[in-house]
Formats: sequence, structure tokens, C-alpha cells
Amino acid sequence: MTSTELPVRPAVPARTARPPRAPRSARPDTGRRTGLTLGESRLARVLALAALAALALVWLLPMAWALLTAFKSEQDASDPGHWFLPRHGFTLHGFSTVWERGDLPLWMLNSFLVSAAVTVVTVLVSAMAGYAFSRTVFAGRRWLFTLTVAAVLVPPQLLVVPWFRQMLTLHLVDTYAAVILPQTVAPVMVFILKKHFDSLPRELEEAARIDGAGHWRIFWSVLLPLSRPMLAAVSIFVFIGAWNNFLWPFVSTSDPALMTLPVGITSVKDAYGVQYAQTMASAVLAALPLVVVFLFFQRQIVKSVATTGLGGQ
Repeated sequence: MTSTELPVRPAVPARTARPPRAPRSARPDTGRRTGLTLGESRLARVLALAALAALALVWLLPMAWALLTAFKSEQDASDPGHWFLPRHGFTLHGFSTVWERGDLPLWMLNSFLVSAAVTVVTVLVSAMAGYAFSRTVFAGRRWLFTLTVAAVLVPPQLLVVPWFRQMLTLHLVDTYAAVILPQTVAPVMVFILKKHFDSLPRELEEAARIDGAGHWRIFWSVLLPLSRPMLAAVSIFVFIGAWNNFLWPFVSTSDPALMTLPVGITSVKDAYGVQYAQTMASAVLAALPLVVVFLFFQRQIVKSVATTGLGGQ
């Protein structure tokens, strides 16, 4: 090749024209739809929303009726002709009567102490048991877990007599321990937390073992921080169950100073028979703390269901 000749460049293929992009409405939908509808039409969405609204109304009607009855006088509460708007107007007489005849501050304090203690012990024991079933291998683990799952099917009412005899043997009747300890047995929470620990990646545990961490360090410093939403949801469910529990606190104690709120409000009786307004006022006062707890922690419940696969995802 002489100095005057130029190098020959390879031929560049001509650009082909791109086909026009299809409009968004015409593109195939390969993603997963999560909307709660019966289809894509507006009629289907309206029907779905109407069905949900009807179910919500059916669920809210008993609570609305109880709330209305609580603010009525006893005469209007037993009048079926004025079930919505009372003839003599709304009043706080039912709430004041229940407050005067009972010791609601003490009962609420006892309920809070018992429910908080039951929640702490149950969540701690259930989390450790769930970790043991999920991350450790020991003799009889499969049979013991099968027995734990089978215990979910046992109604708590069948255990009242054995629990009471055990408290008598331990001389714990009419104490806070008698009310708290039997309620900490929660096989369903062990099952839920075991399945949750199964869903966590084992690579984190292996990395902690390389750094020299043992079972307790892995449980306390690695898995529990990752399980905060689930632990919060379990805590709320256990707290609500302990707060609403009537049978066992009623059986295990006879001291008025140890009464919880569900037991205490049943002791507020009247000599003139059933008082509907006072009964509903007692129920509203007993449910009010639970409503406050749920409003504060409802995000944790939704987050736990969304991140652990319990929502069908």
C-alpha cells in the first residue's frame, strides 16, 4: 500500500427502522395484578365495592347498636320503638353508674399489668421455641413440633381444671402469677414464629457463625431485629387475647383487688334485672383501650402480613 492510498473502512450495515411502539393500552400485561376486583370493567369494580361495603355494614351494625344503647337511659334502651333516636335524648347515666358502682381504674390497671406480662412472656418463649424448631436439630424435634401443632386444636376451656389444680399445688391461687402463667401457653404463636424464621435467609446465620456467634447471639442480634414487624403483630394479638380473657381470671382469683376488667364489669349488677344501658356502657369501656392499641399499631399488623407471605403473596 503506497502512502497516497487511504485505508478502506468496513461497510456499516444500514440501520433498520424500528417498528412503531404499541400504545400502552395495547401492550400485553405480563405483570401480576393485585387489585381486589372481579374484572376490568367498571361494573365489576362497582359490584366488588358494593359487596365489601355490605360486609362492612354487617360487621359494624352490632357495634353501632351497642354504642347507641350505651348512651341511652334504661327506659329508652328497652324501648324497641325508638331504637335509633331515644325519646329522652342521649345521656351518660350508664357510664356514670358503672363508674360509681365499680372500681374501674383498679380493674383497668390489673388488666394492663396482666396483659403486658402475658404478652412479654408469651412472645419471648414462643420466639425461642420457634427458633429452636426452625434453626436447631435435636432428638425428637419433629415429634415435639407435631405435638405443639396438635395442641392448637385443644380448647383452652378443657385446661381450666388442670391449671387450677396446678395453681393449688403451687400455692399460687389469688396471685398475679396464677392469672398470668397459664395464659402464656400459646402453641399457635410458636407455629407462626417458626414459619417466620423458616422464611428468613440462612446466609445471615452462616455469616454470623463465621464471625463466631452462637445460637443465642444469632437469635438475639440477627433474627429478632429482622422479625420486628412479626413480633409486633404477635404481641398485639396476644395482648388483645389476654385483655379479653374472662374465664381463667374469673376462676383463678376471688380477691376483688386482683379482678381484671372483664371480670370486674360482670360484678356490677342491679337489683332490677338486666340493665341494657349499663351493660353496653361496660362493654364500651372494656373495648376502648383495645381500640386505642389497635389504632397505634395497625401499621405493624399490615406490614407483618405483607412481608411474611400470610396475605397470599
